[in-house]
Amino acid sequence: MIPAQNAPTGEGPPPRFRLLSALSYCAPLIVNGVVLPFFPVWLAVHKFTDHEIGVVLAVPMVVRVLVAPIVAMYADRMKERADVLLWSGGLSLLTAVALYWTTTFWPVLIVFTMQGATFAPYVPVVESIVISGVRRWGLDYGSMRVWGSIAFIASTLVGGEMIGHWGGSMVLPVMIFGFVATMLMAIYCPRIGPTRRRGTPVDIPAATGSSLRQPHLLVLLWGVAIQQSSHAVLYAFASIYWHQLGFSGTEVGILWSAGVASEVMVFFVSKHLNRRFSAWTLIRIGCAVCICRWILFPMHWGFAGFFFLQCFHSCTYAFVHTGVQRRIVATVQATQESSAQGAYFFYNGMFMGLMTLASGYIYSWLGLASYYVMALVAALGMALVFTAYYLQPQSSFSGGKTREAV
Repeated sequence: MIPAQNAPTGEGPPPRFRLLSALSYCAPLIVNGVVLPFFPVWLAVHKFTDHEIGVVLAVPMVVRVLVAPIVAMYADRMKERADVLLWSGGLSLLTAVALYWTTTFWPVLIVFTMQGATFAPYVPVVESIVISGVRRWGLDYGSMRVWGSIAFIASTLVGGEMIGHWGGSMVLPVMIFGFVATMLMAIYCPRIGPTRRRGTPVDIPAATGSSLRQPHLLVLLWGVAIQQSSHAVLYAFASIYWHQLGFSGTEVGILWSAGVASEVMVFFVSKHLNRRFSAWTLIRIGCAVCICRWILFPMHWGFAGFFFLQCFHSCTYAFVHTGVQRRIVATVQATQESSAQGAYFFYNGMFMGLMTLASGYIYSWLGLASYYVMALVAALGMALVFTAYYLQPQSSFSGGKTREAV
């Protein structure tokens, strides 16, 4: 999915690198597969209002994006980036246990915000380790990343079935199980040394960091972050809405899994997509489909219709995410890999947090018409993506001869 750059010829990856990297993606996405679709249901069970649900979901996102880049930059300087994961998983587990004694607004907000901070660096650090493997040994990103999505699907389906039997009370036990898995995988996550490639002479010039400040990359990250933030109403209120329509917990789990399953299919066919489409084309397709998705979502389509709309996630997230990862690899120096992932995570999380905070008020005011507002947000993100494309140093608008095709 992401092309390798300057892969060495004399040194292979550590034993079981692909397997352990795939499992390292699985652990945190087991947590996300329950928290994302069903934690709002847990909040609704405890009589939280739409405004309170929006705040409880949004504040941890903002805190998360403030913490993640700092920890990611620190990870770039560590002997082993994977050591960060054990602290992240362990502290997050403690917050999940603490939620058993919190059922009112302020205690839940405080504890869930702490969880957002402690869990923030886990996925970006795993991502940086895997992409280092892509750079050094020419490995296929999609074949490792896809297993995280499969874990999300399994977690969501099991969670939906448990919701059907025990209601929202099942969310916390499954969350705890997921955090135990993150600690276990933190122990076995690949140890590949610092971001500088092993075997590279130590007297190489220090990275200047200028690649992280290129205007076209910044505008691209902003545009994608705004486009991704248009998912806020879906993430916060879709499960509650589907339950109100009479869908069972299993059916809600299937709907969430459909979106991730379509994402998995993108990873499986990623090599073919890369040969056919540039990263920019994938991102633009994803933005356009996102606009259509939110325009169609307020209409009552029944279970089959919502299943189809959830499959649009293959474009609105997977196309966009993988296109951005390819652009990061093509633009950012290898010694700044974790920092680049932290910046990408920061912008995504910041805009998503702000939009989630707003979504509680928007949904309370407009109801399903909130999705039309999300369509406008996605359109703004798409406009910034087009702006970034024409800001590239090699574009004709910047004095060059050709636009980058990667």
